[in-house]
Amino acid sequence: MRLSAPRVPPVDLDQIDDEQREALAVFTGIQRDVTKSEGAVLNIFRTLVHAPKGLTAFLAWGGYILSRRNSLSERDRELVILRVGYNCKSGYEFTQHTRIGLDAGLTEAEIEAIKAGPDDPSWSDADRAMLRATDDLTSDFHVSDASWSALSFLSDKQKMDLVMTVGQYTQVSMMLNSFGVQLDAGQELDPALDRRN
Repeated sequence: MRLSAPRVPPVDLDQIDDEQREALAVFTGIQRDVTKSEGAVLNIFRTLVHAPKGLTAFLAWGGYILSRRNSLSERDRELVILRVGYNCKSGYEFTQHTRIGLDAGLTEAEIEAIKAGPDDPSWSDADRAMLRATDDLTSDFHVSDASWSALSFLSDKQKMDLVMTVGQYTQVSMMLNSFGVQLDAGQELDPALDRRN
């Protein structure tokens, strides 16, 4: 976490307008009365709904990245997303996707090793290659020739989905960090990502 308080506070679901209510309906299933589901809408979405059309567009693209249309396995996708969150020092992103990563098949030991990066000796060659490509993208915004070659076990579409997943979650991390989105109730911040001022 970069900030100890939001710069853009999450909306109060009792105070939203019709356009915001419509944008949030995807989470609540309630078109006209989102307030009945207070607490069910995560802080990221309650923050992004300040720009309801932006939230709707964001959800469409994010829906692709998190769907089976993304050709990476769920585990590989979460491996990459968690590395992005860690590299971007996005405590919110890393916290949310730790739970998702565990559900997708990552172990607690692997989530710890994600913080160490591709040089951790526990990684398989495939995991190491995906982590190295992720590091390339979050540091140089380009997958090096060596890293691209190491991804030879992936199809072209899988390589594209890896790059698009890293891009999506780099953007998400920038928004979370800059807007000061705080953890949702009941979540604990990984101490390695506590950079609050």
